[in-house]
Amino acid sequence: MAAKKTILVVDDEPRYVRLIEVNLMSEGYTIVTAANGQLAVEAAAAHQPDLVLLDVMMPVMDGFTACERMREFSNVPIIMVTAKGEERDRVRGLDAGADDYIIKPFSAQELLARVRAVLRRAERQTTEAFHEPVFRHHELEIDLARAQVTVAGKEVSLTATEYRVLQTLAGAVGRVLTPEELLTGVWGAEYREDKEILWVCLSRLRQKIEPDPKNPIHILTRQGIGYLMPPAEGG
Repeated sequence: MAAKKTILVVDDEPRYVRLIEVNLMSEGYTIVTAANGQLAVEAAAAHQPDLVLLDVMMPVMDGFTACERMREFSNVPIIMVTAKGEERDRVRGLDAGADDYIIKPFSAQELLARVRAVLRRAERQTTEAFHEPVFRHHELEIDLARAQVTVAGKEVSLTATEYRVLQTLAGAVGRVLTPEELLTGVWGAEYREDKEILWVCLSRLRQKIEPDPKNPIHILTRQGIGYLMPPAEGG
């Protein structure tokens, strides 16, 4: 039997915490809760959850800041749970390191679907697209057995989603992948129109792996078509 997944639920509104807790526990998840961003950071370090559901507007420390703090020591998948539906707030959350977002009010079905999708992405670090245990592209290396990425010999810390995007592009070297292909392959079919989440993820990924993010060599954009990792001679 697979081990139970632990989910950290962070919200300063008890009714939302209880709603989320009841629905997740009914699916067999173990729940840890925190009422503000500071407590969330401490709980993430102490419990090492498999997923964090993180509210934005909270006392002491908001969700954006808490997300950034967690990313300093953890690649745990994070879903921002927020009443803020404006594009700038969604982008800010993704840019802080969140993997996904869900907007209040939401149904139990939507919540559970998002949780399952994000956990699937975190688990799907497979080598099936490759013939070699280590993929190399210039000074970028992907160790598929360890799901470890290095650039010029230095390990790069990626979230599960960032790793999946990089792995997908590396598995199709020389071929342009449309946004819809990447979104469907990494996030799932229900995300195929959510280009915003892809743009932010690619931006963060380039900041981490490119020698010069403004002039990328690993992940190129083909305007109006999609993205590709070009062949690297000897790489």
